[in-house]
Amino acid sequence: MDYILLLIGFVLLIKGADFFVDGASSIAKALKVPALIIGLTIVAFGTSAPELAVSVSSAMKGQNGIAVGNVVGSNIFNLLMVVGSAAIIYPLAVKKSVLVKEFPFTLLSGVALFIMVQDIALDNGNMNMLSRIDGIMLLLFFGIFMYYLIEVALKARANGEEEEIEDMPLGKSILFAIGGIVGIVIGGDMVVNSASSIARAWGMSETLVGLTIIAIGTSLPELVTSIVAARKGESDIALGNVIGSCIFNVFLILGVSSVINPIEMAGPIFTDILIMIIVTIATYFFAINKKITRVEGGLLVGSYVIYMAYIIMR
Repeated sequence: MDYILLLIGFVLLIKGADFFVDGASSIAKALKVPALIIGLTIVAFGTSAPELAVSVSSAMKGQNGIAVGNVVGSNIFNLLMVVGSAAIIYPLAVKKSVLVKEFPFTLLSGVALFIMVQDIALDNGNMNMLSRIDGIMLLLFFGIFMYYLIEVALKARANGEEEEIEDMPLGKSILFAIGGIVGIVIGGDMVVNSASSIARAWGMSETLVGLTIIAIGTSLPELVTSIVAARKGESDIALGNVIGSCIFNVFLILGVSSVINPIEMAGPIFTDILIMIIVTIATYFFAINKKITRVEGGLLVGSYVIYMAYIIMR
C-alpha cells in the first residue's frame, strides 16, 4: 500500500504543479500582471514545487534526512541523469552566459551549503546543522539570483521574447490554481509519509530514501521537460531548466526548510554534498567547449548509475 500511495503522491505533486502554473498564470494575465513577472515567479515556482512540498513537509515533521537528501539527490540526478539523457538525444549547445553566470551560481550553492554545515570543524559547535541563520543566508543568496534573473528577463523582453501564457476562463483558472495547490500539499504529505514507511520496512535511512526514491520522483518534471526540449533542439530550455532547478533547490528549498525547522546534518550526507559539488564541476568541464556531446552525455548517465550503486551498497 505504501508503494501505491508513493506513486499517487508523485502524480499529485507533478500534476498539481502543472495545474497550479496554468491556473495561476492565467489569473495573473487576467489581472494585467506582466508576463515577465509571471515567468519569474509562478512558472519558476511550479518547476520546483514537488521538491519544495516534500522538503517543507519533511522539515515540519522533523524528518530532516528526507529534506536534505531530496535536495542533494535531486541536484545530482539533474546534473548527471537529466543533462546526460538530453545530451544523448541531441548534443546540447551551451551559451556563454550559462558558463559565466549560471554554472558559477550552481557551484556557489553547493560550496555555500557545504561550508554552512561544518559547525563542528569551523565553529567548535556540538553538532553540524543548517540553522535558521543559515536558512536566512540561503534565502538572501536566492534573492540575489532572482535579481540576476530579472535582469536576464528584461533583456529578453527588450528583444521581443516573452513567456507565452494560455488564456482560460477566470472560473476555470481559479479552480486549476486551487486544485493545483491542494494536489501539491496532499501529494507532498503522501510522499513523505509513504517513503518514511518504506524506509522503516527496508531498514533504510531517511537520507537514503531522500537521495534515491524521492529525489528521482520529484525530478521527473525536469527530466521530461529537458528530454522534450532536447528532441526539439532547444538546448537553452534543456540546460537552463536543470541549472535553474539546482539553484532553486539549495537556496530556496533548503533555505525555507531550515528556517521552519533547523536541519541536523549527520552521517554520509557530507560525502553526497561533496559529490554534488564534484558533479557540478564535471558538468561545467564538459560544457566549457560550449557543447555537451552524446559521448559526454553517456558518461554523465553512466556516472549516475555508478553513484546509485555506491549509495545503495553504502
